[in-house]
Amino acid sequence: MIEFRAVSKTFTDSRGGEVAAVRGLDLTVRDGETHCLLGTSGCGKTTTLRLVNRLEEPTSGHVFVDGEDNAALDVYALRRRIGYVVQRGGLFPHMTVAENVGIMADLEGRDRSATRERVEQLLQLVNLPYADFSARYPAELSGGQRQRVGVARALALDPSIVLMDEPFGALDPITRGRIHAEFTALLAQVKKTVLLVTHDLAEAFALGDRVSIMHRGQLLQTGTRAELEAAPVNAFVADFLAGHAMAGEER
Repeated sequence: MIEFRAVSKTFTDSRGGEVAAVRGLDLTVRDGETHCLLGTSGCGKTTTLRLVNRLEEPTSGHVFVDGEDNAALDVYALRRRIGYVVQRGGLFPHMTVAENVGIMADLEGRDRSATRERVEQLLQLVNLPYADFSARYPAELSGGQRQRVGVARALALDPSIVLMDEPFGALDPITRGRIHAEFTALLAQVKKTVLLVTHDLAEAFALGDRVSIMHRGQLLQTGTRAELEAAPVNAFVADFLAGHAMAGEER
């Protein structure tokens, strides 16, 4: 569903030098899987995510979405095919929950009654009944509720792909665990291809069918939890896995 072929992305720093955010990335995200990009801050995982919907453009290489080179696609049409969830939900504070969820349908010029029906369906899907939550504003919601609204909005146009950038990082551990369970149940119903960025190994293993570990712009290893733990490709991956395991024990 998503394929990166020899993709690199460089930025120019304040001194005019080049900084490589992504280096020679080859990665395939399979149709229908939840694939987690994992690594420390600055490893290139968010840049990688943003290359899919062309919020960033590759310096070299190609990104394919459902078999098509995304550089050849109209950028707005491409983004309408892809749901996008950011940390803290990214909701418009001056809009109600219903308006936030329905905004993409409105921009598409869909009939108001059809939009309302879709909003009702989506709020029910994320366990926020329309009658109780549609008229509320983001400031009246908890962190977990805002994230649910963000997920509902990302699903509004029924995209085949959903990108998620640290979607649950701002939540407390108890809420995060509850949201993880709800999200897993949700994916069983909607069956999307999800590319999710996280710095939390436990979250990646809880949600991902496969995990890709990145470091300094390079993809080091991709695999299931069992594959990564059984045969880490190098010392960095082994230390990364061990460090997170120790942190989990301390918690």
